[in-house]
Amino acid sequence: MDVADLLARAAAMVPADVVNEAGVTRVDVREYLDHDEWEVALDLLAEGLGAGWRPPTVWWDLLIDSAELMGLSDAAAWCRWGRWESIHGIVRAELRLLSPAEGRRQTPVPGKGILRPLWDIGRRTAAGDPDLLVARIWVESALALPPAATGSVRLGPLSPALWRPLQPGMTITMHEGRPTVGTATIIETSNAC
Repeated sequence: MDVADLLARAAAMVPADVVNEAGVTRVDVREYLDHDEWEVALDLLAEGLGAGWRPPTVWWDLLIDSAELMGLSDAAAWCRWGRWESIHGIVRAELRLLSPAEGRRQTPVPGKGILRPLWDIGRRTAAGDPDLLVARIWVESALALPPAATGSVRLGPLSPALWRPLQPGMTITMHEGRPTVGTATIIETSNAC
């Protein structure tokens, strides 16, 4: 199957009533496909129309295959993240990193789910100490988040079920080792399909 076929199948799976913030629908994606604008179509599907409904993993698989066939590694990485969220749920937060003077982090947090820091989400060990959990970070709308900056992030917990009690408005802390390097306010959560 070629890229155009994969993207056409993905576009056909998007419900007819899904419209992104710019007013784009699956009909618009089909028009881009008709003009061989595959990269634009992929971007509209993965970035715009992927947020307007809860896509199944097979939809993400079509986008991953398309991105890989076009050699778009960043797009493929984002689609893999979206696939993971379809299975495990979404945790979005507004993360404020401490300044280098306040915390240990001297370098930016990379944006593509590479960093796996520890998080205090309020759980305690039997001894009463914080039970720190691991979650990957995807920085939204930026390549990285510099020290002392604030930005929206998506979290990919290694133990998603333990994060289910989180609700919008709750604050959690980011750690690299034991010191706190940032605080995050939860802005969205959803459980897996």
